[in-house]
Amino acid sequence: MTVPSRTEAASLLASLDPPAWFLAHACAVADVAAWLASRVAARGIAIDRGAVETAALLHDVDKLLLPGDPALVLPHGRGSAAWLTRHGHEELAHLVADHPVTRLADDATYRRWSAFASREGRIVAYADKRAGQRLESMAARFASWERRYPGGWDARARATVRARAARLEAEVCRAAGVRPEDVRRLPWSRAAIREAVAARSQQGSAA
Repeated sequence: MTVPSRTEAASLLASLDPPAWFLAHACAVADVAAWLASRVAARGIAIDRGAVETAALLHDVDKLLLPGDPALVLPHGRGSAAWLTRHGHEELAHLVADHPVTRLADDATYRRWSAFASREGRIVAYADKRAGQRLESMAARFASWERRYPGGWDARARATVRARAARLEAEVCRAAGVRPEDVRRLPWSRAAIREAVAARSQQGSAA
């Protein structure tokens, strides 16, 4: 069991033939997470930057799985965790298992996650809440979710989820020593994907 390199993680993702919209989101989350992890590390705080970057890139892989894959019987996020474990990357599984925003609405899940989630897992979850197809404010991201899923939460649940997300934002940005509006992307993922796709193409030609 190992944390994959950037190239290895990109190759894993490329093997699932992700569509352009998926890649845009995965790369945005990976780049934002990388930037945050780099800022945390620069402040002398221990963090596994490689795990943050690759978990962020692969956080949504369960959305790409073919019907019949055993991971699909699990809730989103935990399906990604199961797939990563099956592929020898259990170290990433706990970083992605409870990243979905819907987990913030479940009291028991949130209490457990809030008590035990690592700094790396918090960064992955927060980066997902700052990146749709591109980096955006958390308010814009929530507005997008509410447009796409009208009636998904009642007013009380919506307020709870937003408050818990705001707490996560404050924790991560405090560790990184930045304000939410200062968060940026550290571009790496697109180049890694291009390298992985080129390598797969060369392997196919050689075969």
